[in-house]
Amino acid sequence: MESLEKKLGYRFRDRSLLAEALSHSSYANEHRGGAVSNERLEFLGDSVLGFVTAEFLFKAHSGLPEGDLTRMRAALVCEQSLYEVAKGLELGAYLKLGKGEEAGGGRARQSILADATEAVLAAVYLDGGMEAVRELIHRVLLSRAPAGEERRDCKTALQELVQRHSGQVLTYHMTGESGPDHNKTFLFEVRLNGEPIGRGEGRSKKEAEQAAARSALDNLNQA
Repeated sequence: MESLEKKLGYRFRDRSLLAEALSHSSYANEHRGGAVSNERLEFLGDSVLGFVTAEFLFKAHSGLPEGDLTRMRAALVCEQSLYEVAKGLELGAYLKLGKGEEAGGGRARQSILADATEAVLAAVYLDGGMEAVRELIHRVLLSRAPAGEERRDCKTALQELVQRHSGQVLTYHMTGESGPDHNKTFLFEVRLNGEPIGRGEGRSKKEAEQAAARSALDNLNQA
């Protein structure tokens, strides 16, 4: 716990909140009566993150219309962004998972890490208040916020990149889905002229497409 607190730059007064934030539902189901899953904290964290991000964008981009602000917020709080935050914090190493989820690679699963990030943010909010969580969100996420001229979504940015050369065709394909109906994860692949160039997952098809486009942009920029 102490090593994660150092990464977060925040020391909990009530560490049970952090323990709850790191407890996946698969772990709670195997330890009924002795553990609570992080799903309720994830719910709260999503709202706290959305508010702090909206507040940041509202103040930082006074001349932008609502539509642009909405797209920027969506890009900043999407599953891929939260996954990147989790990787930076090495959050996967601290998760409590059920045996099946552990064996299935859940410690590195994008959706699980993104959800845990939101849960940890909620834990900080409940333990230290809005100022504490605002400082954390600014440090681990909003410091990477795009400038005003870079506010386009990933799919649009990818489309504009490949259209610099004529005859290029981008297509998106759903390659799988998992989870119960109320909490599905969708897997998408984006192809350029039929060849895969990026893959991503998300809790909606649109989010998964954006994650795939972001992956493709990273891959193309590194090529």
